Amino acid sequence: MIDNDRNIQHWLEQLPPISLDEMSGIKLMNRTDTKFVTNKQKLAQLLELAQGQYYAQQIDDARIANYRTVYWDTPEYRFFLEHHNGRAPRQKIRVRTYVDSGLTFLEVKTKNNHGRTKKKRITVPDHDRAVIIKAGGSEFTQKLTGETFDDINPTVQNRFQRITLVNNGKTERLTIDFNVQFHNFETETDVGTGELVIIELKRDGNVYSPVLEILRRLRIKPSGFSKYCIGSVMTNDHLKNNLFKEKLVRISKYSGERFVV
Repeated sequence: MIDNDRNIQHWLEQLPPISLDEMSGIKLMNRTDTKFVTNKQKLAQLLELAQGQYYAQQIDDARIANYRTVYWDTPEYRFFLEHHNGRAPRQKIRVRTYVDSGLTFLEVKTKNNHGRTKKKRITVPDHDRAVIIKAGGSEFTQKLTGETFDDINPTVQNRFQRITLVNNGKTERLTIDFNVQFHNFETETDVGTGELVIIELKRDGNVYSPVLEILRRLRIKPSGFSKYCIGSVMTNDHLKNNLFKEKLVRISKYSGERFVV
């Protein structure tokens, strides 16, 4: 594990940096997402192969950012079940904090039946329900989902670290998440994910992506992964989970942990 972390850091530092200002034109708020699941050993290899083709986002000399996200759902788990049952369009409500900067956003993500994801968000001061409502959170979520903050509750929190890469053509973003930890507010259960790495390719349409060839070379195949849904079934035995059992077997393989539902 130590060698993998060291190798990741080494190859990450070899990539040229790109600042937030330079990335301002690559927001991709209306995009297609493709996710891949692997482990830290393969991530180090990917960063080595990405040399010369990608920039690494750098903020205040740091290339690994820390995130905290809390997902909100109805008492009947409307948004979880929409995903589990394969409904499209489907939505999720989350409050995300960029820990290093202290910025917090209330976000609604909508995935349509063409595989495109739209994300809308507003700034909120923190994760407190009353503060979110005062900042206009209920009006925001009601307009987009029909639910207000009187209708929903915090369900699952995740904390993770993220590397963000941008291709030389600046037509895509690659987010790489690892050290993911989940906490369930209902069951008070905490779960870590070991060596697991979640890669997400974000681009407008099907423009050419250099990383796809790298992923094929490393035999890393597309694999859907919802942090909200996977975190929910890992930490709450009472949720419907048929769709996710096979995914948990695969996650166990990459993480070095054993997850059973």
